[in-house]
Amino acid sequence: MADYNTISANAGKRTATVDAGLKSHMNKVYSTMSVGMVITAVAAWAIAGLATTTDPTLAAAQLPNGKLLTSFGLTIYGTPLKYVIMFAPLAVLFLGMGSVMRRATAAGAQLFFFTFATLIGLSLSSIFIRYTGYSITQTFLVTAIAFAGLSLFGYTTKRDISGWSSFLIMGVIGLVVAMVVNIFLQSPALLFAISGIGVLVFAGLTAYDTQNIKNQYLAHAHHGDQDWLAKSAIFGALNLYLDFLNMFQFLLMFMGSTSD
Repeated sequence: MADYNTISANAGKRTATVDAGLKSHMNKVYSTMSVGMVITAVAAWAIAGLATTTDPTLAAAQLPNGKLLTSFGLTIYGTPLKYVIMFAPLAVLFLGMGSVMRRATAAGAQLFFFTFATLIGLSLSSIFIRYTGYSITQTFLVTAIAFAGLSLFGYTTKRDISGWSSFLIMGVIGLVVAMVVNIFLQSPALLFAISGIGVLVFAGLTAYDTQNIKNQYLAHAHHGDQDWLAKSAIFGALNLYLDFLNMFQFLLMFMGSTSD
Protein backbone atom coordinates (compact mmCIF):
# COMPACT_ATOMS: atom_id res chain seq x y z
CA MET A 1 0.00 0.00 0.00
CA ALA A 2 2.86 2.31 0.83
CA ASP A 3 4.49 1.57 -2.55
CA TYR A 4 1.26 2.35 -4.39
CA ASN A 5 0.93 5.66 -2.57
CA THR A 6 4.53 6.52 -3.41
CA ILE A 7 3.99 5.79 -7.10
CA SER A 8 0.77 7.83 -7.14
CA ALA A 9 2.44 10.74 -5.37
CA ASN A 10 5.36 10.73 -7.83
CA ALA A 11 2.97 10.61 -10.76
CA GLY A 12 1.13 13.58 -9.31
CA LYS A 13 4.37 15.50 -8.96
CA ARG A 14 5.32 14.75 -12.56
CA THR A 15 1.92 15.89 -13.77
CA ALA A 16 2.15 19.13 -11.82
CA THR A 17 5.67 19.73 -13.16
CA VAL A 18 4.60 19.08 -16.74
CA ASP A 19 1.55 21.33 -16.36
CA ALA A 20 3.68 24.14 -14.96
CA GLY A 21 6.21 23.69 -17.76
CA LEU A 22 3.47 23.68 -20.38
CA LYS A 23 1.99 26.88 -18.99
CA SER A 24 5.42 28.55 -19.07
CA HIS A 25 6.00 27.27 -22.61
CA MET A 26 2.67 28.62 -23.90
CA ASN A 27 3.31 31.97 -22.18
CA LYS A 28 6.63 32.12 -24.04
CA VAL A 29 4.85 31.33 -27.31
CA TYR A 30 2.19 34.02 -26.88
CA SER A 31 4.59 36.67 -25.58
CA THR A 32 7.02 36.10 -28.48
CA MET A 33 4.14 36.23 -30.93
CA SER A 34 2.93 39.50 -29.38
CA VAL A 35 6.37 41.09 -29.70
CA GLY A 36 6.42 40.04 -33.34
CA MET A 37 3.03 41.66 -33.91
CA VAL A 38 4.21 44.90 -32.29
CA ILE A 39 7.32 44.94 -34.50
CA THR A 40 5.18 44.41 -37.60
CA ALA A 41 2.70 47.13 -36.63
CA VAL A 42 5.41 49.69 -35.85
CA ALA A 43 7.35 48.88 -39.02
CA ALA A 44 4.21 49.13 -41.19
CA TRP A 45 3.15 52.42 -39.58
CA ALA A 46 6.65 53.92 -39.89
CA ILE A 47 7.08 52.92 -43.54
CA ALA A 48 3.62 54.25 -44.41
CA GLY A 49 4.55 57.52 -42.71
CA LEU A 50 7.73 57.82 -44.77
CA ALA A 51 5.87 56.89 -47.96
CA THR A 52 3.14 59.54 -47.69
CA THR A 53 2.95 63.26 -47.09
CA THR A 54 0.32 65.94 -46.63
CA ASP A 55 2.56 68.60 -48.21
CA PRO A 56 1.94 68.86 -51.97
CA THR A 57 5.38 70.38 -52.50
CA LEU A 58 6.99 67.17 -51.21
CA ALA A 59 4.75 64.84 -53.21
CA ALA A 60 6.13 62.78 -56.08
CA ALA A 61 2.76 61.30 -57.04
CA GLN A 62 -0.90 61.28 -56.06
CA LEU A 63 -2.99 58.15 -55.70
CA PRO A 64 -6.62 57.91 -56.93
CA ASN A 65 -7.81 58.13 -53.30
CA GLY A 66 -6.03 61.47 -52.89
CA LYS A 67 -3.09 60.20 -50.83
CA LEU A 68 0.20 61.90 -51.70
CA LEU A 69 3.29 59.74 -52.10
CA THR A 70 6.81 60.86 -51.40
CA SER A 71 9.61 59.78 -53.75
CA PHE A 72 10.25 56.91 -51.33
CA GLY A 73 6.58 55.91 -51.45
CA LEU A 74 6.54 56.05 -55.25
CA THR A 75 9.59 53.77 -55.33
CA ILE A 76 8.16 51.07 -53.06
CA TYR A 77 4.55 51.23 -54.23
CA GLY A 78 4.79 52.41 -57.85
CA THR A 79 7.66 50.41 -59.32
CA PRO A 80 8.40 46.69 -59.79
CA LEU A 81 10.11 46.87 -56.39
CA LYS A 82 6.64 46.41 -54.89
CA TYR A 83 6.67 42.77 -56.04
CA VAL A 84 10.03 42.18 -54.38
CA ILE A 85 8.64 43.66 -51.15
CA MET A 86 5.48 41.57 -51.50
CA PHE A 87 7.25 38.23 -51.95
CA ALA A 88 10.41 38.79 -49.87
CA PRO A 89 8.82 37.56 -46.61
CA LEU A 90 7.65 34.36 -48.31
CA ALA A 91 11.13 33.76 -49.73
CA VAL A 92 12.73 34.31 -46.32
CA LEU A 93 10.19 32.03 -44.64
CA PHE A 94 10.44 29.11 -47.06
CA LEU A 95 14.19 29.29 -47.68
CA GLY A 96 15.32 30.10 -44.15
CA MET A 97 12.94 28.46 -41.69
CA GLY A 98 14.19 24.89 -42.08
CA SER A 99 17.88 25.72 -41.79
CA VAL A 100 17.31 28.06 -38.84
CA MET A 101 15.36 25.41 -36.95
CA ARG A 102 18.09 22.83 -37.54
CA ARG A 103 21.23 24.90 -37.03
CA ALA A 104 20.52 28.13 -35.18
CA THR A 105 20.52 28.68 -31.44
CA ALA A 106 17.35 29.87 -29.72
CA ALA A 107 18.69 33.45 -29.91
CA GLY A 108 19.29 33.02 -33.65
CA ALA A 109 15.79 31.65 -34.16
CA GLN A 110 14.33 34.63 -32.30
CA LEU A 111 16.37 37.05 -34.43
CA PHE A 112 15.07 35.27 -37.55
CA PHE A 113 11.47 35.69 -36.35
CA PHE A 114 11.85 39.38 -35.51
CA THR A 115 13.62 40.07 -38.84
CA PHE A 116 10.78 38.30 -40.63
CA ALA A 117 8.23 40.35 -38.65
CA THR A 118 9.99 43.54 -39.81
CA LEU A 119 9.83 42.44 -43.47
CA ILE A 120 6.13 41.68 -43.04
CA GLY A 121 5.67 45.21 -41.67
CA LEU A 122 7.25 46.61 -44.83
CA SER A 123 5.00 44.53 -47.07
CA LEU A 124 1.88 45.41 -45.05
CA SER A 125 2.54 49.15 -44.86
CA SER A 126 0.27 49.83 -47.82
CA ILE A 127 -2.83 48.97 -45.76
CA PHE A 128 -2.43 52.33 -44.00
CA ILE A 129 -2.75 53.97 -47.40
CA ARG A 130 -5.59 51.86 -48.71
CA TYR A 131 -7.79 51.53 -45.59
CA THR A 132 -8.97 53.95 -42.91
CA GLY A 133 -7.34 53.82 -39.50
CA TYR A 134 -10.70 53.10 -37.87
CA SER A 135 -11.39 50.03 -40.03
CA ILE A 136 -7.86 48.70 -39.44
CA THR A 137 -8.31 49.04 -35.68
CA GLN A 138 -11.80 47.51 -35.77
CA THR A 139 -10.63 44.54 -37.84
CA PHE A 140 -7.64 44.01 -35.57
CA LEU A 141 -9.89 43.82 -32.50
CA VAL A 142 -12.26 41.38 -34.20
CA THR A 143 -9.30 39.25 -35.26
CA ALA A 144 -7.87 39.32 -31.74
CA ILE A 145 -11.15 38.13 -30.22
CA ALA A 146 -11.57 35.38 -32.83
CA PHE A 147 -7.95 34.30 -32.47
CA ALA A 148 -8.22 34.08 -28.68
CA GLY A 149 -11.32 31.90 -28.90
CA LEU A 150 -9.88 29.60 -31.58
CA SER A 151 -6.55 29.22 -29.80
CA LEU A 152 -8.32 28.47 -26.52
CA PHE A 153 -10.36 25.80 -28.31
CA GLY A 154 -7.20 24.24 -29.75
CA TYR A 155 -5.56 24.22 -26.33
CA THR A 156 -8.45 22.83 -24.32
CA THR A 157 -10.23 20.44 -26.69
CA LYS A 158 -9.88 16.73 -25.98
CA ARG A 159 -10.53 15.99 -29.63
CA ASP A 160 -7.52 15.16 -31.79
CA ILE A 161 -7.62 17.65 -34.67
CA SER A 162 -4.30 16.60 -36.24
CA GLY A 163 -6.32 15.15 -39.10
CA TRP A 164 -7.07 18.70 -40.24
CA SER A 165 -3.45 19.11 -41.33
CA SER A 166 -3.67 17.83 -44.91
CA PHE A 167 -6.84 19.77 -45.66
CA LEU A 168 -5.46 23.00 -44.21
CA ILE A 169 -2.13 22.74 -46.04
CA MET A 170 -3.97 22.15 -49.32
CA GLY A 171 -6.10 25.20 -48.51
CA VAL A 172 -3.04 27.39 -47.95
CA ILE A 173 -1.43 26.24 -51.21
CA GLY A 174 -4.68 26.88 -53.07
CA LEU A 175 -4.94 30.36 -51.56
CA VAL A 176 -1.38 31.28 -52.56
CA VAL A 177 -1.95 30.13 -56.14
CA ALA A 178 -5.30 31.94 -56.36
CA MET A 179 -3.81 35.15 -54.96
CA VAL A 180 -0.94 35.11 -57.45
CA VAL A 181 -3.38 34.52 -60.31
CA ASN A 182 -5.61 37.34 -59.12
CA ILE A 183 -2.70 39.79 -59.16
CA PHE A 184 -3.05 39.62 -62.93
CA LEU A 185 -6.81 38.97 -63.24
CA GLN A 186 -7.94 41.57 -60.67
CA SER A 187 -11.28 39.74 -60.33
CA PRO A 188 -13.55 41.04 -57.51
CA ALA A 189 -15.44 37.73 -57.41
CA LEU A 190 -12.24 35.72 -57.03
CA LEU A 191 -11.00 38.17 -54.39
CA PHE A 192 -14.22 37.69 -52.41
CA ALA A 193 -13.87 33.90 -52.60
CA ILE A 194 -10.22 34.10 -51.56
CA SER A 195 -11.14 36.27 -48.57
CA GLY A 196 -13.86 33.93 -47.31
CA ILE A 197 -11.84 30.75 -47.75
CA GLY A 198 -8.78 32.44 -46.25
CA VAL A 199 -10.60 33.33 -43.04
CA LEU A 200 -11.83 29.74 -42.66
CA VAL A 201 -8.44 28.17 -43.42
CA PHE A 202 -6.51 30.32 -40.95
CA ALA A 203 -9.20 29.99 -38.32
CA GLY A 204 -8.70 26.24 -38.57
CA LEU A 205 -4.93 26.63 -38.53
CA THR A 206 -5.10 28.70 -35.34
CA ALA A 207 -6.80 25.86 -33.47
CA TYR A 208 -4.63 23.19 -35.12
CA ASP A 209 -1.32 24.96 -34.48
CA THR A 210 -2.20 25.65 -30.85
CA GLN A 211 -2.94 21.98 -30.22
CA ASN A 212 0.21 21.00 -32.11
CA ILE A 213 2.39 23.32 -30.01
CA LYS A 214 0.90 21.82 -26.86
CA ASN A 215 1.37 18.24 -28.08
CA GLN A 216 4.95 18.85 -29.19
CA TYR A 217 5.83 20.18 -25.75
CA LEU A 218 4.21 17.22 -24.00
CA ALA A 219 6.05 14.80 -26.31
CA HIS A 220 9.50 16.35 -25.82
CA ALA A 221 9.42 17.90 -22.35
CA HIS A 222 10.84 14.77 -20.71
CA HIS A 223 13.97 14.92 -22.89
CA GLY A 224 15.09 18.07 -21.08
CA ASP A 225 16.56 19.66 -24.24
CA GLN A 226 16.10 23.29 -23.25
CA ASP A 227 17.52 24.69 -26.49
CA TRP A 228 15.07 22.64 -28.54
CA LEU A 229 12.17 23.67 -26.31
CA ALA A 230 13.19 27.34 -26.58
CA LYS A 231 13.34 27.13 -30.39
CA SER A 232 10.07 25.21 -30.42
CA ALA A 233 8.39 28.08 -28.53
CA ILE A 234 9.74 30.61 -31.04
CA PHE A 235 8.60 28.68 -34.07
CA GLY A 236 5.27 28.00 -32.41
CA ALA A 237 4.98 31.76 -31.98
CA LEU A 238 5.85 32.20 -35.66
CA ASN A 239 3.09 29.80 -36.71
CA LEU A 240 0.46 31.53 -34.58
CA TYR A 241 1.74 34.93 -35.73
CA LEU A 242 1.16 33.88 -39.35
CA ASP A 243 -2.30 32.54 -38.50
CA PHE A 244 -3.29 35.81 -36.81
CA LEU A 245 -1.78 37.98 -39.53
CA ASN A 246 -3.42 36.14 -42.39
CA MET A 247 -6.79 36.01 -40.67
CA PHE A 248 -6.49 39.77 -40.08
CA GLN A 249 -5.71 40.47 -43.73
CA PHE A 250 -8.56 38.34 -45.06
CA LEU A 251 -11.01 39.88 -42.60
CA LEU A 252 -9.79 43.33 -43.62
CA MET A 253 -10.84 42.54 -47.19
CA PHE A 254 -14.38 42.08 -45.82
CA MET A 255 -14.53 44.72 -43.12
CA GLY A 256 -12.06 47.36 -44.25
CA SER A 257 -13.27 50.76 -45.41
CA THR A 258 -11.07 52.18 -48.12
CA SER A 259 -9.71 55.72 -47.97
CA ASP A 260 -11.57 56.96 -51.07
